[in-house]
Amino acid sequence: MFNKILVALNNSEVGYQVFEKALSLATATNAELLLLHIISPFDNDFLDASVMETQSTYGTSQSHNMEYYVGQWDTLKQQGIDFLTLLNNQAITQGVTSDFTQELGDPSRIICDIARSWNADLIILGRRGLNGLSEFLLGSVSNYVLHHAPCSVLTVQGKIPVTTDTPVQTSSVPVT
Repeated sequence: MFNKILVALNNSEVGYQVFEKALSLATATNAELLLLHIISPFDNDFLDASVMETQSTYGTSQSHNMEYYVGQWDTLKQQGIDFLTLLNNQAITQGVTSDFTQELGDPSRIICDIARSWNADLIILGRRGLNGLSEFLLGSVSNYVLHHAPCSVLTVQGKIPVTTDTPVQTSSVPVT
């Protein structure tokens, strides 16, 4: 059925759910896993160099700011590798052939590109439950992948945020 499963995930509750589904399916079908974590400039965890102070009022060197930024960047990359290593070891412990990679860029395109180059049979990824204006403004990785992937796609639904903007009206029609 499936021989090669690309697992696109992040270090979140949904990411762990995605991994569990992938591990279960890989175990059942004897498939190989490729765990993929993408550091995205569109993600909240991404470090933005543009917010660094570009001029000092006292004329001091900017090397401290740059060193701090590079250190934060290295920490972010290492957190991703640690996360992938943990999940990869769990898969191997359960007898599943597994490897991992971490990339930088647009998750939507990278997922499809890696699936294509690795000849994946299936992509498993999470879905945040965005819709309407949120999806339009922030984009939907899962939607893009569903429409551009070179193989089948399984989405794992994350928790959908409950909105309380509009109260639910109930009708009180008497029953006779």
